[in-house]
Amino acid sequence: MLQRIQSIYLLFASLVLFALFFFPLAHNIYVADKPVSVMVTGVFQDVNGSQQYTEHFTALTAITAIVALLPLAIIFLYKNRKQQITICYSAILVLIGFSFWMAQTVKKAIGSVQLDTRTMGIGLFLTSLSIVLIILAAKSIHRDEKLVRSADRLR
Repeated sequence: MLQRIQSIYLLFASLVLFALFFFPLAHNIYVADKPVSVMVTGVFQDVNGSQQYTEHFTALTAITAIVALLPLAIIFLYKNRKQQITICYSAILVLIGFSFWMAQTVKKAIGSVQLDTRTMGIGLFLTSLSIVLIILAAKSIHRDEKLVRSADRLR
């Protein structure tokens, strides 16, 4: 059933992960006296008032797109709820590993500069939000599975 609440949770989780392409992971970091922003697609540096790429993150960009499509794929497994729950928990593990990789990429890109609350971008917190949404979806799928099993017992 596509019109269930878990579909909404998974859709929002996917949208949140796609938002990583629009929000910076870290911003206003001064490297060599020039402001730098780190996004999933690469490092942007302010050169004469315009943002220019200084480093591309091709692998991180590709994996971000794949990870963002994962919750959408889970939605269409609605006929097999057990498999849907399993893939939800697998997606959570993948997102934890992806978050770690993203944080290490940011740390490597900025070098010895320390991140603080003023320089952290909203992108660092989006994967945590998507993990919460996928957990809520898994709970809703489990609730549906219990409801179907209880209805089967009554027949």
